[in-house]
Amino acid sequence: MATILTPLRATSSGAAAGGSAPEWIVSTAPVEYDAALAAMEDRVAGIAEGTAPEAIWLLEHPPLYTAGTSARPEDLTDPHRFPVHEARRGGQYTYHGPGQRVVYVMLDVGRRGRDVRRFVEQLEHWVIATLAEFNLRGEIREGRVGVWVARPDKPPLPDGTPREDKIAAIGIRLRKWISFHGISINVEPDLSHFDGIVPCGITGHGVTSLVDLGLPVTMEDLDVALQRSFAEVFGTPATPRDASPLPAGGEG
Repeated sequence: MATILTPLRATSSGAAAGGSAPEWIVSTAPVEYDAALAAMEDRVAGIAEGTAPEAIWLLEHPPLYTAGTSARPEDLTDPHRFPVHEARRGGQYTYHGPGQRVVYVMLDVGRRGRDVRRFVEQLEHWVIATLAEFNLRGEIREGRVGVWVARPDKPPLPDGTPREDKIAAIGIRLRKWISFHGISINVEPDLSHFDGIVPCGITGHGVTSLVDLGLPVTMEDLDVALQRSFAEVFGTPATPRDASPLPAGGEG
């Protein structure tokens, strides 16, 4: 993993296995998806074996689409636009590309309470707390995965529903209670690149970014906010690991 990752400075947030903080890592150049997946799997194996620390990996990908385990073929509306990768995470189709901060979260959920639903909620709250650092209100919607922002500046949907745009996607996978994949937050991607899919299978609402909303946020600004808000959400010390089986749907 070290061959494609560069340590990120100021790694003092959160508590992890053994009472230490997760290792924060940033890749300054775009990382190919297959290389990222292989690196994640290596780190997840090391965490499970107790030979590697938990990690938060911040990166960008070249333009591509990923298909989660619930992806529907009809939601890939332009299959020849960008490479399509089987992600083997939860969720449907999503886009990754330059200007989007991808946050791969490799944490020991087994030591953090073995509550998958709570873990996903923590990821959602982490995104919301991070956006709040830029005075932006992110919200969760029942039946719609990810984090959304209200768009009162845009006309409502034909049925009168207020317009909302998605700013962050969430999709994880567990192996031996270790998480990987994670979240993505739109800083300044080319929003037209989302046109080749139905993002997360949701129609009627769009996508947005921090810069699209008029916030002059850089990737570095977001990274600092992510680190600062991590401890607010994941600050509880890890408990001793046990060998409990994964919940239904998890991978052994």
